[in-house]
Amino acid sequence: MTSEITLFVNPTAGSGRGARAAQPAASAVRDAGFSVRTVLGEDADDALRRAREAAAGGTGALITVGGDGMMSLALQAVAGTATPLGAVAVGTGNDFARALGLPIRDPAAAGRLAAEALKAGTVRSIDLGRVGERWFGSVLASGFDSRVNDRGNRMRWIGGRFKYDLAILAELASFRPIPYRLRLDDGPVTEVEATLIAVGNGTTYGGGMRICADAVMDDGLLDVTVVGDCSRTTLLKVFPKVYRGTHLGHPAVTVHRVSSISLAAAGVTAYADGEPLGPLPLDVTCVPGAVRVLAP
Repeated sequence: MTSEITLFVNPTAGSGRGARAAQPAASAVRDAGFSVRTVLGEDADDALRRAREAAAGGTGALITVGGDGMMSLALQAVAGTATPLGAVAVGTGNDFARALGLPIRDPAAAGRLAAEALKAGTVRSIDLGRVGERWFGSVLASGFDSRVNDRGNRMRWIGGRFKYDLAILAELASFRPIPYRLRLDDGPVTEVEATLIAVGNGTTYGGGMRICADAVMDDGLLDVTVVGDCSRTTLLKVFPKVYRGTHLGHPAVTVHRVSSISLAAAGVTAYADGEPLGPLPLDVTCVPGAVRVLAP
């Protein structure tokens, strides 16, 4: 293993936390005896190209400094390769790092943990979800939650979490259940009216909402949470329970554990790891052991 580690940095993550986090993370990695090379990129495409070059060039590990968007880019670069992936989570959501039990917004601690895992050889293999050529590590969202994302992304006049609180209220005012067609593994195509369907490799999205609370990242399966047809009043009662994962016990919620799922619905965009993935229909597959991570 080469002693050079690549820091994959998003300087704008978390309102500038990414830029401030790079130095303490790099210092922690250097203190462990590794040399550090930093990759930024002029935009997402350029950053991904540089990350792929680092992996192909034999870097000892790719360690992201940023949030889930940066982690999503990194997964596209290292999934299916031998390059270990670490995370210095300083973004807004940090769901991938949270699911792995990594430090949140503590760049020095995260850097030390990644370096110690490399030195000890305690690299862990986990599953990923895959849609076409795109990989995801946490949750694929579709339905009410993805429409909240759509609306929030259009609300450029306001920032932060308050934007998404407003987007939730706006979507509630006009929301109607969505007719889905889904196929679980090799089963029959079924039709269901649902508020949302989330496909989880990890447990959380949206900065800690435990939509797929029982998902396990190395069991070779995806957890599918279906929130059925429910009124706005019921949705308002159920949605806060997502932060504790207790929504899974509600009669309107069903959970399936599958290796693949096909999802179809008109006018619904899917988001994976918080990033737009594309309109339904989509076929989602779990790929066991797709990435090696520096995590407990």
